[in-house]
Amino acid sequence: MPDPFSGRTFRAALVQLCSGRDVDRNVVEAERLIREAAVGGAHYVQTPEVTTLMELESARLFAAVEPEQSNRALQAFRNLAAELKIWLHIGSMAVKVAPDKIANRAFVLTPDGAIAATYDKIHMFDVDLPGGESYRESKNYRPGDRAVVAALPWGGLGLSICYDLRFPHLYRALAKSGATFLAIPAAFTKVTGEAHWHTLLRARAIECQCYVFAAAQGGRHEHGRETYGHSLIISPWGQILAEGGVQPGVISADIDLQAIEEARKRVPSLGHDRPFTVASRSGA
Repeated sequence: MPDPFSGRTFRAALVQLCSGRDVDRNVVEAERLIREAAVGGAHYVQTPEVTTLMELESARLFAAVEPEQSNRALQAFRNLAAELKIWLHIGSMAVKVAPDKIANRAFVLTPDGAIAATYDKIHMFDVDLPGGESYRESKNYRPGDRAVVAALPWGGLGLSICYDLRFPHLYRALAKSGATFLAIPAAFTKVTGEAHWHTLLRARAIECQCYVFAAAQGGRHEHGRETYGHSLIISPWGQILAEGGVQPGVISADIDLQAIEEARKRVPSLGHDRPFTVASRSGA
């Protein structure tokens, strides 16, 4: 029987969710859509940031999260990947790493259910937005300090999560380290999503000459926050190949590895980095 993961093309699918405060319910909904993606022929399936829990209140958050070693949701997803024989990328989930800290952690799972790679979100979303919205991710979450390129059968997958998107040097480093795909699962707010989501994602694809896979949260969540949705699959030339709306669902696209080679041949900018200094001058 031919190996389904050995070809020059594969199908990528993104699961869009509107996760709430109940971990079990969120896992059930995610599983339903992951199965839908697999039935549609997906070899790689990605879910959004905070797949298993969307919670801002510290007490409720810490009461619901579990360590990686005993995490029931993670085990359920590992079993699902093995059952469906797919590469399953849980965009992120809250994992307890200390009595007073949580990691916003991504998991890349193999078709036999093993953990191929993990990544902890590096950049914390500590902002005050117009209209009174305020977020302090660093209050509960411990930032990561390690960039990760996961080895997929088709090439390197550079891992990131949501707010990381605003730090282009991370993606340049991932591309220079072998990434041909960039994973950017997110829960962008409606305000920032409307202003910046499409522009930033297309820019990361173009400047790194990588496919971008960005599964998103979308809709109004139980605690009142509204996220933008619009999950996107983008080519290395910056073309939008598939886009979601606001509601939960699945989008997919066939990924051709030749498009990466062609983009990098047409504009070989990844090989043109040069060292430079920055001159700071002040005048009267």
